[in-house]
Amino acid sequence: MSKISPKIDESWKEVLNSQFETEYFKQLKEFLIEERKQHTVYPPGSQIFSAFDNVPFHKVKVVIIGQDPYHGPKQANGMCFSVTKGVMQPPSLKNIFKEIQDDLGIPVPKHGDLTPWARQGVLLLNAVLTVRAHQPQSHQKRGWEQFTDHAIKQLSEHRDGLVFLLWGRSAQMKTTLIDTDKHYILKAPHPSPLSANRGFFGCKHFSKTNEILQTIGREPVNWSIEE
Repeated sequence: MSKISPKIDESWKEVLNSQFETEYFKQLKEFLIEERKQHTVYPPGSQIFSAFDNVPFHKVKVVIIGQDPYHGPKQANGMCFSVTKGVMQPPSLKNIFKEIQDDLGIPVPKHGDLTPWARQGVLLLNAVLTVRAHQPQSHQKRGWEQFTDHAIKQLSEHRDGLVFLLWGRSAQMKTTLIDTDKHYILKAPHPSPLSANRGFFGCKHFSKTNEILQTIGREPVNWSIEE
């Protein structure tokens, strides 16, 4: 955790540097140091801030908010819902790809690495950036929420015309951080198998996002990740 800065895009350092010196973040660092002594923690340290490293602050145009990283071996790569190539697609990600196929006719890809979305300005931000192996939500309320809320607030304040995709109750609680006079919010149930049938399937958020982007003069997102 001492080598934070090199793994965050320079534009985000200006936005986030103030947080690294706060008391809550210092306590978070100490917690993570102790956690790693006793447990396996995901994602690897070099990938904790991948969401910020892959999308410069001024290039963000879509924000997808998740809860916390995948807790299985080799799954988490620092971007919500994304997994490293070669890792089986988790159920929620499979449902995301199914909705994209139904919405836009894009075939379901063979892998689940969402880096191509990030390169186009899709910020894939978990509210909590680390997790103990096999224990979902184990790093909640340790400080990460304050850190990522700050990032969302900065986007809301200093950018215009962003599209926020808020899936599930946890993500939708972030609505209060977003200036709805400046930005667009699309809400749906979480893509988890427990809730996808309650309205995530059929939400058409991917085509709707592109319609919004084109209306305000921005390039639509190519939601295919096959390269």
